Amino acid sequence: MQKRRLGRTDLLVTQICLGSMTWGQQNTEAEGHAQMDLAFSRGVNFIDTAELYPIPPKAETQGRTEKIIGSWMKAKGNRDKVILASKVVGRTANSWFRGDRPSQLVRADIFDAIDKSLAKLGTDYLDLYQVHWPERDIPWGANPTRVGAVARRADADGAPANETPIAETLGVFDELVKAGKIRHFGLSNESSWGVMRFLAEADKGIGPRVASIQNAYNLVNRTFEVNLAEVCEREQVSLLPYSPLAQGYLTGKYDHGARPQGSRSQLFNRGQRYETPNAAEALLEYNELARSFGMEPALFANAYVSSRPFVTSNIIGATTLSQLEMALSSVDVVWTEEMQKAVDAIHQRVGNPCP
Repeated sequence: MQKRRLGRTDLLVTQICLGSMTWGQQNTEAEGHAQMDLAFSRGVNFIDTAELYPIPPKAETQGRTEKIIGSWMKAKGNRDKVILASKVVGRTANSWFRGDRPSQLVRADIFDAIDKSLAKLGTDYLDLYQVHWPERDIPWGANPTRVGAVARRADADGAPANETPIAETLGVFDELVKAGKIRHFGLSNESSWGVMRFLAEADKGIGPRVASIQNAYNLVNRTFEVNLAEVCEREQVSLLPYSPLAQGYLTGKYDHGARPQGSRSQLFNRGQRYETPNAAEALLEYNELARSFGMEPALFANAYVSSRPFVTSNIIGATTLSQLEMALSSVDVVWTEEMQKAVDAIHQRVGNPCP
């Protein structure tokens, strides 16, 4: 299991990061512990979570995932062996995060979020603390294939009235670093413009430099490559891609319209991002390509993401230990030029159907 530097920090994270969004909903505490045991026995040192988790988000389950990670670290006594990342929600009307009121990326809400996360995780610091999504009004995922409208430009006094200025938000993260609550700062579901604005404010000395960005990236969504790949390479911002299996659609289990009992799509009906026009045909083509190389589609899709030169750590997710075993084994796949040419040939025709 290779280790790679996170941004410009001194953190060396493994090429696989263990995602946790199913723990506390689809997975029990014991199952979550078993996944962490297996991943760390294979050399993983990096766990990603969020105050929002588990998914799908609900008032009655919010925060369970962090508690499960906290109970595992307490039982193992291994906090110093874990590179731990969590996230604060962006602007949301959901009131259960802040005690019956909406949340924004302002000081009171960020401090409320970090203190609750630290308590649930049973630790006094996070190695990486990320903004889960931007506060400003932009398309989800921040990198659509087309945009119908762009949020209005800030006036001379700063951000639009309904936005917290990026400099103000970054200043709060500076306080968190100085207080020892977090070591490093990251973004998620962010655009090229957003990354550059956070970097520009940090260059002014307003707050910590962005170490990483966590955006969706997979065979049917390569929009990160369009602008963000260059931004992150030149600015030394690490990509931590999520959804390498496109919410399970790149495992082959949903091919030809199948919806297996107990699958996320069958349980929660939250797969609309991967049910766009032409998505089913593109997904099937990639899954069949994997089989033509003698691989399970899930293995192939994870190996593709991990092989990209701009990826620092691939955030994998699983609900069973066998699924986790396969995801972990993807680092052993030798990604060939033949595989890449075959993938690019499909991409040239189908583009990014699932941004």
